[in-house]
Order: sequence, then structure tokens, then C-alpha cells
Amino acid sequence: MKTYTYRTIIEPDEKGYHGFVPLLRGVHTVGRTIEETKKSLNEAIQCHLEGLIKDGIVPAQEQDTVEAIQTFTIHA
Repeated sequence: MKTYTYRTIIEPDEKGYHGFVPLLRGVHTVGRTIEETKKSLNEAIQCHLEGLIKDGIVPAQEQDTVEAIQTFTIHA
């Protein structure tokens, strides 16, 4: 058994919420609530990882990742 850790992002969209994993390209989901989106995202990640492992591909992991939130002021 191996443990994988990923940064997930859930943000509002026009119909509820959109969730995705930046490191796992193609892993996206939507939901009406944050909790529904979290659950769906967890299932999508699990399925994606199992598929990669079944195909003999080593899943990417969060190493050497730098995350920053930057604020910009624009004079208009």
C-alpha cells in the first residue's frame, strides 16, 4: 500500500463548484456543493491513480512544488 498526497482546488463556477488536481492533468469534477465536489474529486483521484498503476505508470507526486498567492494593484 502506498500513500499519495495531492493539492486539490475547489472553486465556484456557474452551476456550483469545480474541483481539480493541478498535478494530475485531466482530473476535474463538478458538484452542487463543496462537500459533493470533494466526494466526487476523491473518487476521480482514486480512479485516476488506479488506472495509472494498472498501466504501469508511476503517479506524479507533490515534490518540489511551490505554491504562491500573489496580490496585484492596478491603477486604472
